Amino acid sequence: MDSNRLRIIKVLRKGIFLLAAAAALAQVSSAFADDVATPIPAESNLSLRGFGTLGVARSSSDQAEFVRDLSQPKGISNHWSARNDSILGVQANWQATQSLELVGQVVSRYHYNDSRDPELMWAFAKWEPDARVSFRAGRIGADFMMLADSRLVGYSYLPVRPSADFFGPLFFSHFDGADATLTLPLANGLVRGKLFAGATHEKATGAPGIWDTSGSPVGGFVLDYLTGPWQLRASATSIRFPNDINFTQLQTGLRTAGAAAAADLLSTRNTTTWYYSLGAVYDDGPLQIQGMLNSIRHETAVFQNSHAGYLLAGYRMGEWTPYAGVSWWKSRFRDETTGLPDAAPFDELNQGFDYVMRASTSNQQTYTLGMRWDLKQDMALKMQWDAIRGKASSRFPFATSKPGWNGRTDVLSLSFDFVF
Repeated sequence: MDSNRLRIIKVLRKGIFLLAAAAALAQVSSAFADDVATPIPAESNLSLRGFGTLGVARSSSDQAEFVRDLSQPKGISNHWSARNDSILGVQANWQATQSLELVGQVVSRYHYNDSRDPELMWAFAKWEPDARVSFRAGRIGADFMMLADSRLVGYSYLPVRPSADFFGPLFFSHFDGADATLTLPLANGLVRGKLFAGATHEKATGAPGIWDTSGSPVGGFVLDYLTGPWQLRASATSIRFPNDINFTQLQTGLRTAGAAAAADLLSTRNTTTWYYSLGAVYDDGPLQIQGMLNSIRHETAVFQNSHAGYLLAGYRMGEWTPYAGVSWWKSRFRDETTGLPDAAPFDELNQGFDYVMRASTSNQQTYTLGMRWDLKQDMALKMQWDAIRGKASSRFPFATSKPGWNGRTDVLSLSFDFVF
């Protein structure tokens, strides 16, 4: 049996386990609801759907590799590539009873280990005793920011890809845990609050190697207000990392040289990161407008604190929707030093420490122009130009950057999105 088939079997086994555990939890909870055991017609209780994107893109610069988000180990440069934006997913929904639904989703995408191995994105049970209250348990999409849980379904959003400046640092796609949602009327709309908690399983890669965040406790809240064509959202999330990034060699050298405090600054173990965001979406007839802001704060000094935002607008004219947007991502440099003399034999230690501290610098803005063509139901073609204008020090948004990088490049993208 080949390795790809083994990976698929492992993913399916994990999904079955999570769904079984989630279903058991939901069934225990459903004892409080009279209708949970009421079956629904067999012909309507199972649906199987899919989605995908075939995308190609290229950059005008060979000095840095543009990536969709920081989960991708390699990006695109000055040649056409389908690596970053091509995605294929399948989702199954089973309405077990009037109030209990089981959901599973498997996705193939380019991710941390330079592969497209099938990945279990969702595997949860949803119990909805009435229209106001719902509970989910299992593997759940990480909607830490507005629209984050639909980032992989290209047909669902207007541009070729979600803003890389805004969503780029969010390499978390799911977590294992539970959430509870309450929806109530307020004024002329609805207010919806959600609490969630669990643990992440994501991995990221970079020059030091793979950073495994598996088992990181996560928790937070989402507050939405929906009225007419508007949806407003505020959210906050915290993640506490149990593992270090592999800076062992540099840390050992610093401690040997007597700079233990500097070595400790490079640790991510037992540190917390907070994600805060505000968002607004207006969707009325042909006009669509989205605006979002975020702030990311890290206890570890390895990552610089940052803030980002974007504004995107489109106007549909029949099958065609032109759109334009602007986004930005800026970080605040931590002015830390090793405390060692800036001379031999400490030169390499000082340079290595400074490089690591500056590696998470983000200082750029992106101007976007694009066109979406809904050529038929459930299919769309998109063409997009992103003008990235940043400082030469802006390296975090890219997989790699060379010494000649000046922070400026243009990215051209074409995509075919579909659902079935």
